[in-house]
Amino acid sequence: MGAVTEHEVRTRVWRNGTVEAENFPFEQISDYLEDPDCLVWVDVCAPDRARLNALAGELSLDPHAVEDSVERRERPKVSRYATHLFLSAYQITFDRDAGRLTSRQVAAFVMKRGLVTVRQSDDFDMDHVVAVWDENADLVKFGTKALVHGLLDVLVDGHFTAVEALDDEIEKIEDILFDETRTSVRQVQMRSFALRKSLVEARRVILPMREVVNTVMRHADDLHPELEPYYEDLYDHVLRAAEWTESLRDMISSIFETNLSLADSRLNSIMKKLTSWAAIIAVPTAITGFYGQNVPYPGFGAHWGFWVSSIVIIVIGGGLYAVFRRKDWI
Repeated sequence: MGAVTEHEVRTRVWRNGTVEAENFPFEQISDYLEDPDCLVWVDVCAPDRARLNALAGELSLDPHAVEDSVERRERPKVSRYATHLFLSAYQITFDRDAGRLTSRQVAAFVMKRGLVTVRQSDDFDMDHVVAVWDENADLVKFGTKALVHGLLDVLVDGHFTAVEALDDEIEKIEDILFDETRTSVRQVQMRSFALRKSLVEARRVILPMREVVNTVMRHADDLHPELEPYYEDLYDHVLRAAEWTESLRDMISSIFETNLSLADSRLNSIMKKLTSWAAIIAVPTAITGFYGQNVPYPGFGAHWGFWVSSIVIIVIGGGLYAVFRRKDWI
């Protein structure tokens, strides 16, 4: 199947679990939905208002749900209406080269014998979802909840992939965290901040999925017993992804705190070195200043006075250097 273009409606119908027709005319959707042996899927990509209103009128979709389906940045959720469930969720991907997380919204209307998916752009690859349905063709005969499971399964797998990529990036930061070079310190600061932003976005998408899957299971009056293990496994994956994001949040917070502690430690080390060398330099300054007085003093005008002052400078300076070196200040 080719890629979906903007404003195109993609359709498919199964009869008793077997694909009967694809990309049939929009006007035939209602006829198939009335047939108890048929299961219908309709996909709308980047719909305009006229197209979406026509679809809503054809399928008796709730106007509020229709508005939510095209609302930007809608929170992942499931809402129950008289004739259908409305589901909103996100696919996320992490670009390792750019260090940026990208999210793509997909909405779904879940009816008794039909599923309508609405995408805001063709960046969300629906072919992957269709491939999952085809790989599990034996489940399609159990109704729309099988299609919903395939859709959610693809989304949750994408969440795992994105979180795994974030985990790898955080491990890379940990590897350079204790590097003493100035470049690495700046890298840690910049990359940690970028990853923190990506992690916040991922958590905003992933954490509500627990309630999404739980609500679909709880309100699925027509959920076939054969599908229950699949949904339980899906819910377990959602919990694991959510827990993973929690651990990553702790890790990135720990990196921030450790980086600040290391910066303070480096500053203390620098201050110790400056203080030590200042003390050592102060010795010859004080002695030569003393002997620079314009009044007679022991050794004044004699060669042995020069040698005594030089020896005192060397001995005291060397002693201070040894003491500071032993304390690891220099």
